[in-house]
Amino acid sequence: MGFVNLLRTAWHGISTNQVRAVLTSLGIIIGVASVIATLALGNGTRAAVEAKFRFLGSDQVQISTKYIHEQGESVPVGEIVSYEDALLMSETLELVDRVEMTVFSTGRLRNGRIALSNVVIQGTVATYLVSLASKQEVQPEGWMEDTPPKPEAFLAYGRFYTPAEVLGGAEVCVLGYQTAEDLFEGADPLGETILVNRKTCEVIGVLAELESVNPSQRDRSGLNEGIYLPVSTTIVGLFDEEPAVTIIAHVTDESMMEDSVVEITSFLRKRHGIEENSGGYFEDDFNLMTKQSLLGAQQEAARSFSFLLTTLAAVSLIVGGIGIMNVMLVNVTERMREIGLRRAVGARRIDIVLQFLVEALLLSSLSGIFGIALGVILIPAAASLHEGIALLDPMSIPLSFGMALFTGVVFGLYPAIHASRLDPIVALRYV
Repeated sequence: MGFVNLLRTAWHGISTNQVRAVLTSLGIIIGVASVIATLALGNGTRAAVEAKFRFLGSDQVQISTKYIHEQGESVPVGEIVSYEDALLMSETLELVDRVEMTVFSTGRLRNGRIALSNVVIQGTVATYLVSLASKQEVQPEGWMEDTPPKPEAFLAYGRFYTPAEVLGGAEVCVLGYQTAEDLFEGADPLGETILVNRKTCEVIGVLAELESVNPSQRDRSGLNEGIYLPVSTTIVGLFDEEPAVTIIAHVTDESMMEDSVVEITSFLRKRHGIEENSGGYFEDDFNLMTKQSLLGAQQEAARSFSFLLTTLAAVSLIVGGIGIMNVMLVNVTERMREIGLRRAVGARRIDIVLQFLVEALLLSSLSGIFGIALGVILIPAAASLHEGIALLDPMSIPLSFGMALFTGVVFGLYPAIHASRLDPIVALRYV
């Protein structure tokens, strides 16, 4: 029997009882759709994790003070990560190229009679705009260029402070766009002196009006509010006690990240007087984070989640396969006289096997096509239940269709072989 005749016979066998065929296909359809939606959710989760930790480059180590909660307050475990730690780290460690520091506070700004309360004060190093540009989380409002903005694009006018001003503790500052508007009511602030918690500060620049790169987050408030000062100026002038700083250490060679982490850890343990305890452990008072460690932990959880959903989809395919086997066995019983007649006129066993196997493959392939369509349609619905994140994996379509065909072969083979082994004489007598 030619292939076209096999297809025609298989289609006739399926279309004879359409309701039964549809019900049989549901398991495969749901399984295929589940595979596509699951892989889309997994891709979305991985993309979200990578975007979440985009702020940390592959050559960076984030170092911060470790805190514990006591009586409702956060207190350092031991010594804080300090400004001096950062300075010595950049000067003495061979595997550290440079460091960036950040310290936060809130305060009151005054320009003549105009005062602003609870303004975020951020002490940074001179390369802050470089870091802001590299994170690619915010951009100047209305940015339409194909390439990401360069650091200078984040300034509306004026300038940012220099490394010399940071080291010297210069009393200069840069205002956020909205803060400059509120404090000067549209007037030019450059060269003007303002009060920051009763400390004088000369305004040398104003940041451009910023917006989130992600359109779904452009309603975030606070991007254009705040004031930026040299980290040394912030520490000396705005804190009664030395504050903890957050350090971003840039390593000289990201391929030696593990060695760099070991070197930084040893340095801080020595600086903070941390020694090995009786159990052979070090009770560190600081946290070290790299992009690899953060992504590794988060993506491992995402992989576990995807594996669970994929397992459920596989179970659905198996159930669908069992349904195909059951229907094919029923078909064999119903068409026993047809099988006996075909064997009597010279059909070989392989012809009978191919007849029923093609029927199972046709049923599973049609189920796979409908399952793919359903899976693609379900992706937006799945995304709405998962923080709006789901990305279609192009490879999931041939993969899921292949799984549907494989299910048809595996579960259709036994009924096909069973049909080919029927005794022609017994089959012809079947009523």
